[in-house]
Amino acid sequence: MSTGTSSERSRFHERLARGPLLFDGAMGTLLFSRGIPQRACLDELVVTRPDLIGAIHREYLEAGADAIETATFGANRIRLAGYGLAAEARMFNRRGAQLAREARDVSGREVLVGGSIGPLRGPTHGPAGYGERIIREAFREQVEGLLEGGVDLFVIETFSELEHLLLAVDEARKASAIPIIAELTFGEELALTDGTTPEAAAAALIEAGVDALGVNCGVGPQACLDALERTGRGDARIARSIMPNAGLPQRVEGQFVYAAGPDYFGRMVPLALGAGAAIIGGCCGTTPDHVRAMRASLDGTVARTAADMAREEARSRGLSSGIDRGPSSGPRTAIAESAAPHAVGEGPPATPLLAKLNEGRYVISVEIDPPRSIRIERTIEAARLLKSAGVDLVNISDSAMARVRMGAMAVAFGIQHDLDLECLVHFTTRDRNLMAIESELLGAHALGVRNIIALTGDPPRVGDYPTGTGVWDVDSIGLIEILARLNRGEDQAGSPIGQQAGFTIACALDPTAADQATEWERLERKLAAGAHLIMTQPLYDIAQVEAMDARARERFGQGGFPLPLLLGVLPLQSARHAEFLHNEVPGITIPEATRAALHAAGDGGAEVGLEMAQTLLEQAEPLVHGTYIMPSFGRYAQAAELVRRIRDRQAARVSRATSAG
Repeated sequence: MSTGTSSERSRFHERLARGPLLFDGAMGTLLFSRGIPQRACLDELVVTRPDLIGAIHREYLEAGADAIETATFGANRIRLAGYGLAAEARMFNRRGAQLAREARDVSGREVLVGGSIGPLRGPTHGPAGYGERIIREAFREQVEGLLEGGVDLFVIETFSELEHLLLAVDEARKASAIPIIAELTFGEELALTDGTTPEAAAAALIEAGVDALGVNCGVGPQACLDALERTGRGDARIARSIMPNAGLPQRVEGQFVYAAGPDYFGRMVPLALGAGAAIIGGCCGTTPDHVRAMRASLDGTVARTAADMAREEARSRGLSSGIDRGPSSGPRTAIAESAAPHAVGEGPPATPLLAKLNEGRYVISVEIDPPRSIRIERTIEAARLLKSAGVDLVNISDSAMARVRMGAMAVAFGIQHDLDLECLVHFTTRDRNLMAIESELLGAHALGVRNIIALTGDPPRVGDYPTGTGVWDVDSIGLIEILARLNRGEDQAGSPIGQQAGFTIACALDPTAADQATEWERLERKLAAGAHLIMTQPLYDIAQVEAMDARARERFGQGGFPLPLLLGVLPLQSARHAEFLHNEVPGITIPEATRAALHAAGDGGAEVGLEMAQTLLEQAEPLVHGTYIMPSFGRYAQAAELVRRIRDRQAARVSRATSAG
């Protein structure tokens, strides 16, 4: 079977020559928001809920999209086998294409219909173990179904394995001469799962004969821009495309809420055009409002060329080729049933961390990322550097942003064993069922890891395994309750564990959350469940700290927080870093004045960011019990410098007091 002609590809490039092509946004995000269960087979909805699929297509067209994608991302027989629907693959693709065409016909506009083809990986099944013949057959079946439905082009997207993408492209090119857009999803180190760089991937796709190549999904616009720039600039033969996620999601009441809003996507359009993109759209978390904002931004380029706008924007924002993923971990919270109160101080002896806090000492902790390899030496050296600078402990993230790293418990044990430096471990409920949670905590206690911050965890879809599923038998409050039970000498089922455990339990607070009432209600439930310590998301000026303190006094009385509080700080590196965190990372709000100061700092942004963090900690010292420093870009030397400045100031103050005495 072969359809299409080379003239269709010529017309596609002629269309791009007239101006950028705006695609639609996410399909799944809207389906979930309208009551479709998270684990449902979305590809089946073209048959079971064609009204809903058609309505979403029409909304994107009304928002100004020039092209829409079929709701067939996972409609291949290998993925559908997980739902017992493998035999329906061809029909689902045909029907998905027909629904998109019907929506176009209703709009009365000249709109392209792109046939969406995603990777073969599914919720419970994947291509591992399948030979090339079976993989090709699965892609070919999907391609043929889309062609039968009448798509104008293929959008082969969200691939993190170049080999599979090339197989899909080859099957699409054998079957038809219609245009092909091929898009990859790169990890945090801007490489595919097999280590392929954007440059190498682009060269392979050009050789394969695609009409456009680019990036989609990922952790947000900034990361996608970096990857896009490294693919090289497009030309009349091979265009460039970018369709990022709306930043990072957080899980709220069972739903994923994304950080980057429509206005931010509108502002990113000139940057994408300046990076060479001729095709722009959105992926997970984007909505018709995002598309509407991008449409307005595209239409607003009459006075100046897109390239001029991008260059000016890049200069004013201090953008560079590197990008920060934001905090290596952010406290993520969720709602759970309240648990019985637990009196702090009852039970086993306090850990050194809790003892220091109870003595009134100013505690400093710095976050360390576990390695993405089997070697721990560099991580140990980072901890050694921080210890020499004067930290009281280091906290170890738990596969932050759903990126696969060495287990946090193993890293904590290694640091405590080699350096005699206390650790606090981030422990998420994302990857573990209830039995695994309790088993791992018992093992941690036996190995001397006693400080735990209870977190829900970033959704798997933002990380290395976007089609993986989270467990979430319990959320962060449920985890606190489990830890408190262990401290009382029993497991979740009420069975004795031999003696009382001695965990110090930390919980998270996002003082700048959009829904303040819910966030503080969550905090009260965490305290009732048995937390001993509060750690905040990063704050950036004293007004934010004072507002947090005022709300604590309203909730808990004039004494404010009833437990010790570590203030989160994340030293900023540049204007671009500030804008990324503010717009794309859930739970982080950076005041406009702070962002403006980073813009004004230009190349000196890193030092300005460090000074801002130092000043904030000095101003906030009377209101908090210590700080939790989150290095960006893995810059532990900068974090160590901030620790030294804090300790030097404290030492100088003690010296002055002694002299005066």
